[in-house]
Amino acid sequence: MRWFALLTLLAATLLHAQETYVLGPDSTPQAGVAKGSVTKYELKAGRFYPGTPHTYSVYLPAQYDASKPTPFMIFLDGSGFLSDRVRVPVVFDNLIARHDLPPMIGIFIDPGVLPAVSDQAQHRFERVFEYDSLSDRYSRFLLEELIPEVEKKYNLSNDANDRALCGVSTGAVGAFMAAWNRPDQFHRVLSFIGTYVAMKGADSLPALIRKTEPKPIRIFLQDGTNDHIVPAQPWGTFYAGSWPINNQVMLEAFESAGYDAKLVMGSEGHNMKQGAAILPDALRWLWRDYPNPIVVHEPAAMREPGWDPRGKVYSTVYIDKPWQQIAVTYRSIADPTADKHGNVYFTERATDRIYKSDADGKVTLFKDHANGTKALLAGPDDRLYAFEATQKRIVSMGPGGDVKVLARNVEAAGFAITAKGALYFTNPATKTISYIDAGGQIRSVYHQGEIASPAGLALSPDQAMLVVTDAQGRYSWSFQIMADGSLNNGEPFYRLEMPEKGWMSGVSGVMEDSTGQVYFATPLGIQVCEANGRVSQILNPPEPGAISSVTFAGTEMNWLYITEDGKLFRRPAKVWGAKSWEPSKPPTPPL
Repeated sequence: MRWFALLTLLAATLLHAQETYVLGPDSTPQAGVAKGSVTKYELKAGRFYPGTPHTYSVYLPAQYDASKPTPFMIFLDGSGFLSDRVRVPVVFDNLIARHDLPPMIGIFIDPGVLPAVSDQAQHRFERVFEYDSLSDRYSRFLLEELIPEVEKKYNLSNDANDRALCGVSTGAVGAFMAAWNRPDQFHRVLSFIGTYVAMKGADSLPALIRKTEPKPIRIFLQDGTNDHIVPAQPWGTFYAGSWPINNQVMLEAFESAGYDAKLVMGSEGHNMKQGAAILPDALRWLWRDYPNPIVVHEPAAMREPGWDPRGKVYSTVYIDKPWQQIAVTYRSIADPTADKHGNVYFTERATDRIYKSDADGKVTLFKDHANGTKALLAGPDDRLYAFEATQKRIVSMGPGGDVKVLARNVEAAGFAITAKGALYFTNPATKTISYIDAGGQIRSVYHQGEIASPAGLALSPDQAMLVVTDAQGRYSWSFQIMADGSLNNGEPFYRLEMPEKGWMSGVSGVMEDSTGQVYFATPLGIQVCEANGRVSQILNPPEPGAISSVTFAGTEMNWLYITEDGKLFRRPAKVWGAKSWEPSKPPTPPL
C-alpha cells in the first residue's frame, strides 16, 4: 500500500512537472465590483492562552446588513491570507458579487506570541501549541473569546452551516480540529498543505475519522506532490512523515466514513502557490448549494458489492435515528440501568432521588430520600440493587418497596450481577473488587493490582467473563469468572482511545451486547470494542461533553441509553444488549 501510494505520487509529479500556478481573474480586482473593507484589531490575552494577545482583522463585505446574522469564515494564520500572495478579500469581493458566495464576514486571526519578560529573553511563540493539537482548547478559544469579541462589532450568524474555518499547514490541523471538536458550531473546513503527520498527534486522525460516527462537516483538502519531497527522498524529508501521503490517507478516511470531502493534489511544495490559485474554486466547492444544510450521509459504498459491515458505525445505529432526550434536564444524573420489562432506572444525586423511565420514555419518581445512592443495577430477579453512600451499605429493593441489606460498611462504584444472583462491586479508593455470593457471603476477588481505579463492571453474554473499567488508565480489563465466583486470568484486554487533555481515561460505565462487543462510556463518546479487544467504533455524544454512563434497555434490549451533563438520552440500535437474566454463549469473535 505504501509503495503503491509512493508510485502514484511519483506519477502525479511527472504528469504535473511543468504545471505552474498563477492567480486568476477571481483573485484580481474587477471593475464594477463593490469592495469590502478590512479593519485590524487586537484581542487581549484571555484564559486559554494566558498572557498572550492576538491580532486579528475583519473583512466586511460591501453588502453587509447589520440587521441580519451574517455567515463568516475564520482564517488561521490570517495575515498570510490577507497578503497579496493570496488575496482573500479580493476573492470574496468577486465571488460575493457573482453570488458564488453569500455575503460573508472574514475573520483573520494570527497565532499568539507571549511577550518576553525583557529584551534579553525570547518570546514564546504559540502557533504550534495553538494549532497542532487534538484538544478542544483552540475551538474554545474561538467560541468563548474571539467570536464574542467580534460579535460586539458585527452581527455574526450562530448557525453552524454559516460558519467555516480555513488553515494552512499546521493551521489546517487547527481549523479541522476546531470543527471536529465542535461540529455543532462549524460545518465547513478548507485545508491547504495540511500537516497531518506525526508531530503532535495529527497522524492519528485518519483512524479516528474511520472509527467515529460521522459528523456534519464538509472539507476541501489541497496538497502538492513535492510537499517536503525531493528526488533523493521520495518518502519525505521531514521526520514526521509524508505530507502528500497523509493528505491522501485523510481523504480515504473521509470517503470511508461518508463525508463530503475533496482532495486536489498538485505538484507544488510546502507553499501556497497552488492553494492561492485554486482558492476561488475551493471556496465555490465549500459553499456550493448554500444555504442547504450540510448533513451526515451513509457511505455510498454501503449499497455496493464488497461492503464489509464489520466494525462500522451504521451496523450498530441508524443514521436517521439520533439521540433523543428523555424528560427534563436534571441537576445531576447517573447510573442508568434496565430491567427485563423495558424500564430504566437512574439516580439524581443532587436531590437524592431515584427515577424510573418506562419503555415509552415516561419518567416517574421511584424513590425519594435514596440515602445518597451512587451505584444502581436492575437485577434478573426484578429487584433493584443500590449502594447507599450515607449508610455505607448495599441494598436490594423489591417491586413492592421492601429493602434487604446485603452488605454494610462498604463502598461501591459499579455493579454486575449474574443470573444466579451473585453480585460483584468495585471500590476505586481501595482498588478492590468484591463478591457477594447467592448466600450473602462477601469476599474480595481482586485487591490492589494493576488497575489504577476500578470503576464500571459488565458481564459477558455467557457470564463467563467480567469486564472491569479503569477510570484512570487506557486499558480496561477482562477476567475469567471461576466456578466459586473468584476472578482469574485477568488481562488489560481492551485498548481505548484516550482524550487529548489530561492523563486519565475517564472511562466509567460499560455494557456488553449479545455478540460480546463491549460499549464504554468515555469522554470521546461511546467506544465500542469488538470481542477481541479492538476499538472499532466511536458513537458521538448527543452534545459536546463526556458521556458518563451507558446501558442497553427496552423490551428487546435494543435501545442505547446514556447520561450526559444532567440529561438522559436514548437511541434505537441494530444490536441487542446482553441479558443478565438469560445468559447465552456469544459467537466466536473476529480474529
